Amino acid sequence: MTSTPRRLTRLAWPVLVAQLATIGMMAIDTIVVGRAGTDNLAALAVGASIYVSVALAFSGVVQSLLPGVAHRLGRNDREGAAHLIRQAFWLVLLLAIVGDLILWFPGWMIDYAELPDQVAALTTDYLRILAFSLPASLGYRAFHAIAGGVGRTRPLMWMSLAQTSCHALLAPILADSLSIGGVSIGLAKGAVGAACSQALLAWLVCLIGLLVLWRSPYYRELMGQAGLWPGRPDSLTQKHLLRVGVPMGLSYFVEISAFTLMAIFIARLGPEILSGHRIVANISAMVYMLPLAIGTATAALVGQADGAGNLRGAEAVSRSGFILAGMGSVLMGVSLWVFREPLAALGSPDPAVRAVAVGLIAYVAAYQLSDALQTIAGFALRGYHVTLVPLGVHLASFWLFGLGGGYWLAFEGLPRFGLAPMGAAGFWCAALIATLVAAVGLGSLLAWVQSARRGDPLQTR
Repeated sequence: MTSTPRRLTRLAWPVLVAQLATIGMMAIDTIVVGRAGTDNLAALAVGASIYVSVALAFSGVVQSLLPGVAHRLGRNDREGAAHLIRQAFWLVLLLAIVGDLILWFPGWMIDYAELPDQVAALTTDYLRILAFSLPASLGYRAFHAIAGGVGRTRPLMWMSLAQTSCHALLAPILADSLSIGGVSIGLAKGAVGAACSQALLAWLVCLIGLLVLWRSPYYRELMGQAGLWPGRPDSLTQKHLLRVGVPMGLSYFVEISAFTLMAIFIARLGPEILSGHRIVANISAMVYMLPLAIGTATAALVGQADGAGNLRGAEAVSRSGFILAGMGSVLMGVSLWVFREPLAALGSPDPAVRAVAVGLIAYVAAYQLSDALQTIAGFALRGYHVTLVPLGVHLASFWLFGLGGGYWLAFEGLPRFGLAPMGAAGFWCAALIATLVAAVGLGSLLAWVQSARRGDPLQTR
């Protein structure tokens, strides 16, 4: 393995473990809250969908720190990198205020879901507890971005593993799912209890991240005498972070909302089909962690190379990212196809649900390569600070072709071509088309940006 793929792998694998640990927290919530009854489980399903959409969108904005720090370190501007890290405090504060307002007053979103009164009340309480955790979650995402930008991702893995392990112990107590000798020792909080555990642990990992920034010899040297004190908000720095970060956050929102709305539409087809879809959606989310981790590493190393003016190095990183993610995705796609029946059986004992899942897993296997390629292209563009046009590509791909095309294939079909309505498979077929469109669009844009950089390194900055 040459040096560039080795550097990518060294940065990517701790991120992959950290992301899988985060998914583990969601699985723990489902298991723990499921014991508290259907109302609590329904509140968790709706509340988690809303929270994840909000948190990911704002986390995407915070991720603008990653290419920013990487660029400055690449051109050996350590003071500039330190200044950007200090200014992260004000960015997180601004986003947390806006996000908390959304989570504290979720009535308009809950009303749209037409939930029973009891479930609506539980969902509101769940989201208001998580409103307390959002500032800490965004603070941790800032540390995540900074660690990626400087190329020191291993602490992320240990922090996420510790957080998930603690959640596995704490959530059953707060959600009244733990008993000893048949006697419950929990606090009868259900979904709200699980949210309390998340909030407490979010603040814990946020404080650990701050401690690492404060006490680690590397960061102490990087931050200099001024340390972590943020000083006054720097309007130019904040504008730069928002200019790069808002399109990134919206891109995250476009992707997650497309899959959320897909589930809402598929719910019309019946509980068995929805359950089968849910199994496949969980599998899809888990296997996506591989290209996502490689993409994060790609963005960091592209940013460092581009900041240093090493255009060939940035292009080499992009190529290595494509090769690693492509190889991994092909292996993943083949594995999903070969083991589709055992995977479906793990998700449900119901034969009808398993039959639906087996059919849909085939589509997930088919789009692994195109999804990996579009992910790497998108993250490489972020390394170049190009985020606005990729947002347009994501909008067209996932909302127009993915969601719009999926609705048409699912419920209308193409009678002129003899294609009957495909049901849930129509949405997953459209997802395959959407990832192909995104891969072509983002890949072409990346090629243009790199060509423009070679002609004029300042042209696309």
